[in-house]
Amino acid sequence: MFVLDKHGHPLQPCAPARARHLLKKGRAVVHRHTPFVIRLKDRTIDSSEVDGVELGVDPGSKHTGIAVFTAHAGERRGRFAIQLDHRGATIRKKLEQRAAYRRGRRTRNLRYRKPRFANRTRSSGWLAPSLRHRVATTVSWVDRLTRWAPVRAVHLELVAFDTHAIAVDKPLEGVEYQYGTLHGTEVREYLLAKWGRACAYCGGSGVPLNIDHVRPRSRGGSDRVSNLTLACVACNLAKGSQPIEDFLARKPQLLAKILAQVKTPLRDAAAVQSTRWALWRELDARLPTHSASGGRTKWNRTRNHLPKTHTLDALAVGKLGAITATVSMVLVVGCTGRGTHARTRTDKHGFPRLRLPRHKQFFGYATGDLVTAVVPTGKRQGTHTGRVAVRSTGSFNITTAHGTVQGISHRHVRLLQRADGYAYTFQEESCRPYAPSSPA
Repeated sequence: MFVLDKHGHPLQPCAPARARHLLKKGRAVVHRHTPFVIRLKDRTIDSSEVDGVELGVDPGSKHTGIAVFTAHAGERRGRFAIQLDHRGATIRKKLEQRAAYRRGRRTRNLRYRKPRFANRTRSSGWLAPSLRHRVATTVSWVDRLTRWAPVRAVHLELVAFDTHAIAVDKPLEGVEYQYGTLHGTEVREYLLAKWGRACAYCGGSGVPLNIDHVRPRSRGGSDRVSNLTLACVACNLAKGSQPIEDFLARKPQLLAKILAQVKTPLRDAAAVQSTRWALWRELDARLPTHSASGGRTKWNRTRNHLPKTHTLDALAVGKLGAITATVSMVLVVGCTGRGTHARTRTDKHGFPRLRLPRHKQFFGYATGDLVTAVVPTGKRQGTHTGRVAVRSTGSFNITTAHGTVQGISHRHVRLLQRADGYAYTFQEESCRPYAPSSPA
């Protein structure tokens, strides 16, 4: 649990049992509900011993793992873990809708609008809004954790592989210099990620996988990544040197799916590549930031016998000796946004079907606030804790972990935390032991 002193300065995090003891004795008050932060009444940072914590960040396209840990003599002990779920796909969809509306206006018989070119220039280091969102959200949560915990440094996974950390027996020359020492490994990892670590023909996983040429080399196929896929041993032997059209002649749907997947780039990997340096610059301007490679992260995780999750990857980023403790529960933070400026809802034809109220708050509550409602009688009797959806009539809906409870009067509702653009849930950290990936 995060702890603040009486003036709001971060102290060393404590165990949940210690936080409950301090609250029960009246020595602390609840500063924030989620993540849970307490504030001491009788302690200042000058009279406290603060060793500090460090952050590990494993950035991703859809999810980013953030781990808070203490480090001593090369050993790391996990204290808190966050899985940040981005909404880049939603932003991209909205931008495509807006572009479609603009194209529609250009083709309609409307009044003449003078073209504007002053707003077409992109600044240096410009990122698409869906990519900028990933950077801004990650940096925002690092700033939040810095306010609640004495963060001393950040360890960021910056690149997939570190070629300087690999021993080379001989100098690279010619085409070897272009490929690099990890050319074969990168191709295998790329294919494993692209095909979901499963056979493209039968869908089998958890078995040894081979690299297969969609168009056989004996028939003019190349070694380009766009001509490679994964196949289990049985499917690889059955296909042999046949063209894929002959091998899957009786499965036209699977044939079309594989041919389409072969041409599909790794969109998520491209998003991470585009934002990695922007994220590093933002973090390095705030805290000492140490960069590390994905290869080192995987090595740290496997030798500590940890499963692959976003938060455990964040715990294993950078140079470390051993991981001696992990957390059991992970806070999943979903980016939901802060609502919309539109005051109408349209039907499928684009005509308004209802109008929303001009005000967002009713009876002191706004949609998205974290509340608890204690209903004494009736069919909704009980305690309901979750996100509220407000109405001007005073009859609210509360979305809990077990579903949505409708028609709760505002008189029974008590505010826990204002809406901040995120939805919070908890999930158990994976306890499945590590199993080495199949050779490709």
